[in-house]
Amino acid sequence: MASRYDGYRRRMGRVLSFLERNLDDPPSLDYLAGLAHYSPHHFHRVFTGMVGESLAAYVRRLRLERAAMFLARTGRPVTDIALDSGYDSHEAFTRAFKSHFGASPSAYRETARRGLPLPKSPVAPPKPQGDTTMDAKIMLFPKTRVAYVRHVGPYAQCEAAWNTLCAFAGPKGLLGPQTRCIGVCHDDPEVTPPEKIRYDACITVPDEVAAEGQVGIMDIGGGEYATALHEGPFSGLHASYAELCGVVLPKLGREPGYAPSFEIYLNDPSTTAPKDLRTEIYIPLLPKA
Repeated sequence: MASRYDGYRRRMGRVLSFLERNLDDPPSLDYLAGLAHYSPHHFHRVFTGMVGESLAAYVRRLRLERAAMFLARTGRPVTDIALDSGYDSHEAFTRAFKSHFGASPSAYRETARRGLPLPKSPVAPPKPQGDTTMDAKIMLFPKTRVAYVRHVGPYAQCEAAWNTLCAFAGPKGLLGPQTRCIGVCHDDPEVTPPEKIRYDACITVPDEVAAEGQVGIMDIGGGEYATALHEGPFSGLHASYAELCGVVLPKLGREPGYAPSFEIYLNDPSTTAPKDLRTEIYIPLLPKA
């Protein structure tokens, strides 16, 4: 299994090397996914899990570190360095630089000119997630019929979709103890603008249930999935997805597929404290090579 994991690391290494050579014009997410031979749909989660920070954070950090080198070793104007680092103004660059290094660009340059120890970043360095305690497994999730309502916008604002779905399902007696509440997550909030995120609020239904108004009918599942239990607030789900995609799957020698992920909610967020929420997350898998 170690050789498989090393193969994954080499593929991600190609991405990191390419980004380092192209900091001024980073390529698209699809291009990077293709470079590493990962599914574009889940590449960002794989990157975050393996590298320890998001793609945007990685590029931003390397640009700031390069800017620090220019400040210490050259006499280039700060404004030029700011523009080369991807910032539209001196002020925006100064805020970002000070946040990262704990000193303004001019103070950093002056410290370097005086031969004094340079300020160190107060931000903890990224920690690639090499080890995991996540209890994950691979399973065959059968094709499952669901009724759903589409929500477009931030995940945290999907309550209206659930209300519409429950108003449809309640009078029909579809909200029994065996009904599963499922969220189909089409987009990664670290990549897709909040106003364009797609999410389907779903409940499992019998085959005879038909679409009605805003409520559609579809099948989900029908293949192999990697699954793990996330315990705690929904705000922590992204970290669990990154760990499952970028740490667990490489160690298992499996790759995420192209279908969207989904979540099964094991308790009701309206009556459960965030720390006690339990959510099963499911990532589709490509067939074994």
